[in-house]
Amino acid sequence: MTIDPILHRIGYRGRVAADPKTLSALHRAWRQAVPYENLDIQLGRPINLDPDALFDKLVRRRRGGYCFEQNAGLAMLLRLAGFEVTMVEAAVLRAARGEAMWGNHNTLLVHLDGRRWLADAGIGDGFVEPLPLREGPHTQGNLTYRLERLDPETWRFHHHPGGTIASYDFRLQPREAADFAARSRELSTSADSAYVTTLMAARPTAGHTLLLLSRTLRRLGADGTTSSTIADADEFARTLSTHFLVPLDDLGRHGIAQLWQKTGAQDDLWRARVSNTS
Repeated sequence: MTIDPILHRIGYRGRVAADPKTLSALHRAWRQAVPYENLDIQLGRPINLDPDALFDKLVRRRRGGYCFEQNAGLAMLLRLAGFEVTMVEAAVLRAARGEAMWGNHNTLLVHLDGRRWLADAGIGDGFVEPLPLREGPHTQGNLTYRLERLDPETWRFHHHPGGTIASYDFRLQPREAADFAARSRELSTSADSAYVTTLMAARPTAGHTLLLLSRTLRRLGADGTTSSTIADADEFARTLSTHFLVPLDDLGRHGIAQLWQKTGAQDDLWRARVSNTS
């Protein structure tokens, strides 16, 4: 496995060197070119974290993936570029329960010139460039994130106020992508998992992040959020292709029709819940 096909996949044409400038550029290019999406989960297709399977899906077939796939793929790129990368366990806080669910996320630490950087492509509207692992605020464009050290081995990432999550915790002990395979199977198949109940896609663009939840397209930015509802199956397919760079031939005509039908049921369920709580 070589780096050139991945660089071509993400449209990166700059120099490759193990330095902070290249790290930021590769991270940004990956985030903008490889969409966060759970379409295979919605279609009942198995998620495979094996390196060859990920390379085939994310690079050859030009698809995206959800958190475990994204960060395993990003780690592959950065290691091939010469960076020292450690994958670690993370926990996105479940607001309803008020507890961290360890293993429902992972993230990456990049060690460079005696410093560490937090890299993460697994939060759909997350930071576009790596954050130095240093307590305090970190501003990118108009958005400010914050890192907090909870104890010698645990940190907390605080999203910007308009983010899709509030925070996640992460531990410093090294892990491997294979360590998350069982949790990935659970999250990608359990009937009550958000990845199963809701179609998701996200991609950062200039100044904002595009987020698709079932049939609702949102534009998230520092100046607020705007939303629109996708009207029909043709618009749905165009949205996946144009806004989220999903190759429609990889889904197939039947797959697109199946996704459109499922998102209708998901929207109906969401509206029923809102109606019952209003």
